[in-house]
Amino acid sequence: MRLAPILAAVALALGAAATASAHAAQTDCSRGYYKNVSGHCVHSPASNPIGATARCRDGTYSYSEHASGTCSHHGGVRTWIHHP
Repeated sequence: MRLAPILAAVALALGAAATASAHAAQTDCSRGYYKNVSGHCVHSPASNPIGATARCRDGTYSYSEHASGTCSHHGGVRTWIHHP
C-alpha cells in the first residue's frame, strides 16, 4: 500500500479547512454589530426594542444570543425580554 498519495490528500484537505477557517475568522461585522462567541454578527446594544433579548441597566436593549456577557458594558441586565 502506498501511503504517500493518501498523506498528500489528507494534507490538502487539512490545508483547505485551515484556509476556510482563517477566512471566516477574518470576516468583520457591519458597523453597529459585533461578532459573538459563536462567530455570529449580532446588533450592538441600541435604543430599539424590536428583536431585543434584554434591557440593560443603562436603558439600551441587547440582542445577545447568549446570556453570558449580555449588557456587560451597559451596567448589566435590568430585565430579560427573551432569555437566550
